[in-house]
Amino acid sequence: MWALPPVAALALVFLYPLALVVRQSFTPEDGGPSTASYAPYATVLAEASFREALTNTVLTAVGATVGALLLGLALALVIAFVPFPGGKALSRFTDLFLAFPSFLITLALLFLYGTVGVANGLWTDVTGAASGPLNFLHTPWGVLLAEVTYFTPFVMRPLLAAFSQVETGQLEAAASLGARPWRIVRAVILPEALPSLAAGGALVLVLCLNEFGIVLFTGAKDVVTLPVLVYSKAILDGDYTGACVVAVLNIALSVALYALYRAVASRTSAGSPSRTPSRTGGEPRRAGA
Repeated sequence: MWALPPVAALALVFLYPLALVVRQSFTPEDGGPSTASYAPYATVLAEASFREALTNTVLTAVGATVGALLLGLALALVIAFVPFPGGKALSRFTDLFLAFPSFLITLALLFLYGTVGVANGLWTDVTGAASGPLNFLHTPWGVLLAEVTYFTPFVMRPLLAAFSQVETGQLEAAASLGARPWRIVRAVILPEALPSLAAGGALVLVLCLNEFGIVLFTGAKDVVTLPVLVYSKAILDGDYTGACVVAVLNIALSVALYALYRAVASRTSAGSPSRTPSRTGGEPRRAGA
């Protein structure tokens, strides 16, 4: 009985609109019967714009995920194991950063590196040139930079939690045996953090696959992803059936990746050793390694 109200609310605000989207995706534009009509799917799958959007979505998501993994791993290692003033505050800021909307990060990058941003303004003031040299935010590289900047904390958070479980004694023993810092990272730290790194990467991949605000606010005309294609078909072209088809295909891809993420996360929780954190609240453990 207690489960009925939340289930009913979920069905009303999520499942019912989703069912309408799926139904509309099978409805021809001429308003004919929607039963077993796969013509809209055949039409969309045959369009070059859909194939280009799918390619852009996958390439951008994979590139942003790889960049976020590399940058997040490096920053998490520094925060967790390299003592420096303000390390704890930076770790807390990582949690706060997760609450920022994606378009806010994009606007910040536009203010810094945009055509009329701070960097180009300083360049024109110093050199007297008519325009600055930075004009990459409206390209695929700008979208990639914005997504890596925004999604890196999603990788850092699980890594910091995993690093807090690493015993300092293991690091000290490896260092006393003559292991260099990079070997300690490779042989001691990374095996402990690999499940968290995989889970964070899977989560970032799912989020990048459905990112809309970053692509829209950068204004990259050559980067049309599946969410942007849904917006273009529905709002600009008035092709609601085609927009619903793309949305359903995007949902199917997202659900498949989410299932992969859940599988990785479950294996992470099942394979994590039960250790007592060295500090209250699971603060990152620091060592001189």
